[in-house]
Amino acid sequence: MFLPEGSQDEMGTIVKNRATVFEMFRHTAKERNYMEISTPLVEYADTFTNEKVGMKLQNMLKWFDGRGQIEVLRPDWTTSIARALSQKPFRACKWAYQGSVFRMDTPGLESRQVGIEMVGLPELLGEGECLFFAHAFFNRLGVTGVMVELGHAGIFEELVARLNLEEGQVDRLRGAMHDKRKDEVYEIASLCGNAAMAAELAGLVDAYGPFEMIRTFQERWKTDPALFNMLAHIEKLGKICMAVGMEDIMIDLGRVKNLPYYTGILFRGFLKQTGASCFSGGRYDMLYEQFHRQTTAVGIAFDADILAEELVQEEKPEKICIIAGEETLAEAEKLRAAYGGKIVDIRFGPPAEGEFSKVLKFKNVGGHWEAEEI
Repeated sequence: MFLPEGSQDEMGTIVKNRATVFEMFRHTAKERNYMEISTPLVEYADTFTNEKVGMKLQNMLKWFDGRGQIEVLRPDWTTSIARALSQKPFRACKWAYQGSVFRMDTPGLESRQVGIEMVGLPELLGEGECLFFAHAFFNRLGVTGVMVELGHAGIFEELVARLNLEEGQVDRLRGAMHDKRKDEVYEIASLCGNAAMAAELAGLVDAYGPFEMIRTFQERWKTDPALFNMLAHIEKLGKICMAVGMEDIMIDLGRVKNLPYYTGILFRGFLKQTGASCFSGGRYDMLYEQFHRQTTAVGIAFDADILAEELVQEEKPEKICIIAGEETLAEAEKLRAAYGGKIVDIRFGPPAEGEFSKVLKFKNVGGHWEAEEI
């Protein structure tokens, strides 16, 4: 039978590489004192569609249960973990997860992720740990050429709050900013009648580039405490990361939150060679409010599929085939031990030409079995 659109079977190298990503992630998390957490694959839709989270139901894989409630395949780890942690007391602050999320608006429907969530830590400690973890994880994987982008959800929200725009206009403005449509940003912002503020918002579209650009905006906003303090926080985090060897750091001051629960620092990682996004995350203190909990929270999710494609292929070990029969099967298994570190397969018949670099076959010599290469 055929598969649903977007689903796919996978074999060989990509499956092996993804297992390596999961394994290296677990080693990194263990060394950095994380507690593992797993949540159910099936959740209620309203966990993700309420006003605090703001995910769109049409982008989820969903169905009705026997009582008429909408159930979904897990579309987001962060929200699911927040629900789990808020239902019981816990002492640990640092949590690690790995598994799939399912969304209709992403290629393939299923995305494999590994990630960390930190609850109740001081802001800079949690944010720094996210990026330190990424640095350590990539070093362990041997993945190089990762560019880190820093932004702050509060910059756009602070400027928009000073406008007298309706909710629908704000949503349009946020979408235009996300897509870097500068003219449309200015047009929507101008509806408030403040040309200077509209120009300031439109200018954020171009506020992307080397980390040193932050000084330009510090000078521009030096008399605006709210904006200046956000820049100072970005600068402090960036300098800490640089001090541990994370050299490729950019800023995007026009970055907007893609979900309502993000409240502060935002970060993304890109592979410089391909431009693919390999991680994203940020601060989301507001998320826990829906579960009646006041706390700090920050996290980062890594795209295990992208990282699996990036892994350097190991040199393939020699492949050896041992041709045996029922009477020599035990002898073949004992012979396997002589080829440690090599791929050894036992067959009852000859393999296809070129499938193995060496083929051995048993022959009876003076009443005992010997293997010879053919």
